[in-house]
Amino acid sequence: MFTQKDIEFRTIFVINCIEERGLRVKGGELLLEEIKEDRKVTTLTKIPFQKVLALFVIGHITITTPLIENCKKYNVALIVLKPSLRPVFYWSDSAEANYLLRKRQYCSDGLCAAQSLVSNKISNQMQLLLNTRRKDAKTRLAIEHCRACLDSLPGIDDRQQLLGIEGTAARYFFAAYFHDYNWSGRQPRTKKDYINATLDIGYTLLFNFIECYLRMFGFDLYIGVFHTEWYKRKSLVCDMVEPFRCIIERTIRTSINRKQISIKDYELKANEYHLKKERCGDYYHLFFDALIPYKSTIFKYIQSYYRCFMGRKSVVDYPVFEL
Repeated sequence: MFTQKDIEFRTIFVINCIEERGLRVKGGELLLEEIKEDRKVTTLTKIPFQKVLALFVIGHITITTPLIENCKKYNVALIVLKPSLRPVFYWSDSAEANYLLRKRQYCSDGLCAAQSLVSNKISNQMQLLLNTRRKDAKTRLAIEHCRACLDSLPGIDDRQQLLGIEGTAARYFFAAYFHDYNWSGRQPRTKKDYINATLDIGYTLLFNFIECYLRMFGFDLYIGVFHTEWYKRKSLVCDMVEPFRCIIERTIRTSINRKQISIKDYELKANEYHLKKERCGDYYHLFFDALIPYKSTIFKYIQSYYRCFMGRKSVVDYPVFEL
């Protein structure tokens, strides 16, 4: 199992292979190479495996035996995503044998953990609204509803009620937080406007980021505490991204104001907004730059969550992420 020292010393590398690029292992180092039109190969960078915590590859590459061997030797998580960010390959060799944790997952109802996650998410949404320093009616109303939702959480003993409270807070939050950008409602995966499409991109990268950490401790990713189990849905990852969604939401709002994100970066296909190919690398870089500074914080959060879960602690003992 990883330690805090590992997290601080090693880092997460994101490699954009949407263009014609390749990965090769040589002398214990990972070489990123660019293949030009004349088939000449240029080495763009060399990465020592000892410094790699996780390797995200976005695009199309060939997975070789030396690459897997070195990832196994140095305990490096390897995640390959299509240009659309759909995961196609995940390899990790850490904490797979933690059967005690998984036994606890299968026996626990997880309601205390679910309350903690929802409370943390709503608190961060309210903080984002307060940070805007806006005094308009929508913002004030959203803050009031967030407070009311937080006040109602202690008495909840049913997941459906918890889901209703979380949904109510989210609806008011989004309406106020993106009010200046013609917001018409959150609709995941529909790509009905460029902000919804950008949220999907950011949340997808966050999802894969959190999954790396959960695998480090040996969690069964398909057993959630808030989201119900569904075929092939990694419900626990869906749960654990909730307190950290605020990182993505703040990044998007800030980036729109700074003109780093724009509707001009998208093209409309079949009434859906799709990010232009030439802008993909910039967006991925933007979100990973927002997430990587929190790598130690997220590790400590999940480590504390793991200890509370194993110790069957009460809701007040679970970790809290404050933006």
